[in-house]
Amino acid sequence: MSFASVTKTYGNVHAVNGLDLEIERGETVALLGPNGAGKSTTINMMLGLLPHDGGEIRLFGNEPGRAVREGKIGAMLQEGGLIPRVTIQELINFVRGTYEAPLPLGEILETAQLTKLATRRVDKLSGGQAQRVRFALALAGNPDLIVLDEPTAALDIQSRRDLWTTMAAYAARGNTLLFSTHYMEEADEYAKRIVVIAQGKVLADGTGAELKRSMGGKIVSIDLGDAGADGFARLPGVTEVEVRGARIHLTTSDADLTVTTLARTGHLRNVEVTGGGLEEAFLALTSGLNANHQRSGS
Repeated sequence: MSFASVTKTYGNVHAVNGLDLEIERGETVALLGPNGAGKSTTINMMLGLLPHDGGEIRLFGNEPGRAVREGKIGAMLQEGGLIPRVTIQELINFVRGTYEAPLPLGEILETAQLTKLATRRVDKLSGGQAQRVRFALALAGNPDLIVLDEPTAALDIQSRRDLWTTMAAYAARGNTLLFSTHYMEEADEYAKRIVVIAQGKVLADGTGAELKRSMGGKIVSIDLGDAGADGFARLPGVTEVEVRGARIHLTTSDADLTVTTLARTGHLRNVEVTGGGLEEAFLALTSGLNANHQRSGS
């Protein structure tokens, strides 16, 4: 899959602004970005649901619509109801019938962990079970690539884990998985590669470890003492300030400079410096970007 200088505008708003991205077969890729970064717009263009204004999009060497028609790509989007009053296997078989070479029903049920629920009616499912059905429907055409837009949104912790077990089984077969998420821990744990999008462009691209290392994000923690929290956000390198009880935690892109400045101002009490996680790296990458210039919800 490749995007080359792809653009999409809504009036004066550049939802996608010269996006360049390539994904190889067999990769599991997470798409991260603040609200309005262009994630959903990018996914909709990839699926042929939305025309792009400029640049080129290729899926398996062809335009997106052809890849969808040939069953090479499956999708699980944020919104999408399920037909009620039918069983899971009836619904899956109906969708299978729209493809020339669908995946066998038993294999779909097994991969989506739905074998024991196959005869249950769709309108009797929990939220997590319904999401697994949506994933099963995305599998129906035996695709080489599955695209998931916020697949675990609004699910409880156990349902999220169950769904990820299902999706990991699909990826383990050498298939390609692209997902967007707001959960940093999901991206860090399940994606082999993380692409950060902001203002319609790729801001960073690499493994979770590479992104954390490249940003050099650290957390400087000190006792707050009698001082208030005002002013700490203006310290050099600081991208986020969080007060927890009697201590203040400063996420910084330059721990040495932040600590040196704290020492000069007399605020250095019981200092602790720890390595930042993916969330801190993400905040450091996107700090100062005005996502309001993007189309809301994109």
